Amino acid sequence: MNTMDTAIATHPFTRGINPRYLHLLTKGATYERFGADQPIFQETFDADRFYLIHSGHVALHTFIPGRGVTTIETLGGGDALGWSWMFAPYRWHFSATAADPTEAVALCARTLRDEMEENRDFGYWMAMRVSGVLLERLQMIRVRMLEMYDPPE
Repeated sequence: MNTMDTAIATHPFTRGINPRYLHLLTKGATYERFGADQPIFQETFDADRFYLIHSGHVALHTFIPGRGVTTIETLGGGDALGWSWMFAPYRWHFSATAADPTEAVALCARTLRDEMEENRDFGYWMAMRVSGVLLERLQMIRVRMLEMYDPPE
């Protein structure tokens, strides 16, 4: 197993994956490093990657009228970043910036979608895993929004 295979196979996102599907994740994968305050992706731009964060922290943020750009969540090593690549029109719903030096495996969205279409068992596994990430993010965003808009006592 090479370094990329190991980085993907040991990430919490891939826990429980059928080992015969690991090679489907490595097609087109790259290892990326981001400096502190470096943008990773921007809201409304093409969602062409899915990131498995290995180290560092990533701030997810969006523009909220009356409040400006607001960080809605910070992710770290062991987290998966991005779900917009899976749903048409494949545009980022938030922006992401490295909060400190960050390393991640970037999986090619088009390759993943093609492999999911071709191999339905793999597609089902990916859809369930990404849906789990999406559910976690939505719950965290809900909590954050309640905190932001909770009237002072």
